[in-house]
Amino acid sequence: MRIGYFLSSEEYSPAELIEQAQGAQRAGFQSLWISDHYHPWVDAQGQSAFVWSMIGALSQATDLPITTAVTCPTVRIHPAVIAQAAATSAVLTGGRFRLGVGTGEALNEHIFGDAWPELDVRLEMLEEAVEIMRGLWTGDNYSHRGKHYTVENARIYTLPERPVEILVSGFGPKAIEVAGRIGDGYVSVMPDGDMVDRFRAAGGGDKVAQGGFKAAFADTAEEGARIAYEKWPNAGVPGELSQVLPTPKHFEQASQLVGPETVAETFVCGNDPEKHLEMIRKYADAGFDEIYVANSGPHYQGLFDLYAREILPKIG
Repeated sequence: MRIGYFLSSEEYSPAELIEQAQGAQRAGFQSLWISDHYHPWVDAQGQSAFVWSMIGALSQATDLPITTAVTCPTVRIHPAVIAQAAATSAVLTGGRFRLGVGTGEALNEHIFGDAWPELDVRLEMLEEAVEIMRGLWTGDNYSHRGKHYTVENARIYTLPERPVEILVSGFGPKAIEVAGRIGDGYVSVMPDGDMVDRFRAAGGGDKVAQGGFKAAFADTAEEGARIAYEKWPNAGVPGELSQVLPTPKHFEQASQLVGPETVAETFVCGNDPEKHLEMIRKYADAGFDEIYVANSGPHYQGLFDLYAREILPKIG
């Protein structure tokens, strides 16, 4: 089982993300996730660096494999452009880059005034986008005229030795079925074994399943819970609201209906190693092969020290 660190582009500056990546490598984490956002979820998070610039910087700052968790290659950026960005990222990292994709959120994708499609249409768009990216990664001159996208006489010249692996995020049955059918792996932030089983039954087989959770390291669980609620009140927003609310202000309004205790239930708060190990075991028992932890708040070095001392040595 691989334990990785999740870089939250919504909360930390570019310099802090690089510092965290290097700290994670020193602590013994084996790989990195990085989020791909145009906006933070709420203004209190306060950041949103362009992920492709960050991956270029990270490729020179660490030796760890990197996966986007996750990129939406359908609305805000055309899949032909994502294909070029991912190929260059794979070259810069020496083949240590994987592209995590999903159907996205209106929060990031509405910025040009495009209509936000319903889920079935977004899944259609994602499938077509994956087809286009893989077509471009052959290195041949490529054209495509589909239901949602057109590509004309495009060719990517800077390519890695092997095509980039595409891992697909999915939560509902339809999305998980698509992930199993078209993905080179699966991405989720829920320790749900039924989801992993559905992915494998839908064609995922023994492909990699990545899962992730958030922590708020602090001297006490109470302080960690305070940080979690201050920075990530949106973590308690239920259902499909996370896909359809268009601005951080809307998430702040919806989060007023969520109590601190609800957010704390989704985080590992404080510095108790057993709480972190318990959460890791939940993901392992659900069938995930790789598990990523994100820190919230200013005490990320404390989390690195805890994992180097108490967590990573206990995980084979």
